[in-house]
Amino acid sequence: MQAITIPQYGGPEALVRAEVPDPIPGHGEVLIDVAAAGLNRADVAQRQGKYPPPPGASLYPGLEISGRVSALGPGVAGWSVGDEVCALVTGGGYAEKIAVPAGQLLPVPQGISLTEAAALPEATCTVWSNVAQVAHFQAGETLLVHGGSSGIGTMAIQLGKAMGARVAVTAGSARKLQACRELGADLAINYREQDFVQELKPQGADVILDVIGAQYLARNVDALAVNGRLVIIGLQSGGQAELNLGKLLVKRATVVGTTLRARPLAEREAVVAAVREHVWPLLENNRVRPVVDRVFPLKDAAEAHRLMESSEHIGKILLQA
Repeated sequence: MQAITIPQYGGPEALVRAEVPDPIPGHGEVLIDVAAAGLNRADVAQRQGKYPPPPGASLYPGLEISGRVSALGPGVAGWSVGDEVCALVTGGGYAEKIAVPAGQLLPVPQGISLTEAAALPEATCTVWSNVAQVAHFQAGETLLVHGGSSGIGTMAIQLGKAMGARVAVTAGSARKLQACRELGADLAINYREQDFVQELKPQGADVILDVIGAQYLARNVDALAVNGRLVIIGLQSGGQAELNLGKLLVKRATVVGTTLRARPLAEREAVVAAVREHVWPLLENNRVRPVVDRVFPLKDAAEAHRLMESSEHIGKILLQA
């Protein structure tokens, strides 16, 4: 099969399409003919040598895919050859075939195309696991989403509204802010021109979903409401910053850092099961939709990475196998 490999770390040109062995599904795994794969910032970090795959994961990039089941490994029940699925994976999505643990599969929601479905697993699992499960979000609270126009952000806006949130977002252009408003954001903040701490006063945010990291840590704590929860899921501005513990004490606030990729299989499968239970009905009722900016052929993975690094996109970028 064809796959995108990373022979050496570097810029987008480090992504090399190559002929590689076909995967063989092991016990409890399903073989999928990939239709499309979603891009994520983690793929960029892996390409740069900053985010190596966890032990046992594929060395090829790609954390979410859609496609059709082509074979079942031993011990698999509940899926059939020909089923249209999407899946959360720990690597290997930039390829024509992939073997996936059956517990990480999701059916393609009614009304969503097979290609579009590749935009769903990482965003839905990330948002649901962090906002609902880690932060214990409650209806009526304020949710602040940094990077509101990103793939994670566009999903967080929609899921937040479906969960009863007042949703605030940050983004860097009028075009992106308008896209966030159209998805349901109640407060759209241009981080280049406005201070999100000031814009959220006097109450503050009950839950903050942050992909920025170090640069925003102090201001995120300032922006938290009493009993607020800051969940850090990305380090786009770096990983080291000072934390004022006194402010945390006064606000009785919580700061949590999480990842999804490196969790044990049982935890990933539990997240997928929760997403199927709580998020899939929202997709099938058209209350939540994937936002896709552009679809590239697999051979143009480098160009897709250039678009992601430019931050000019709104929503997800996909690769079509």
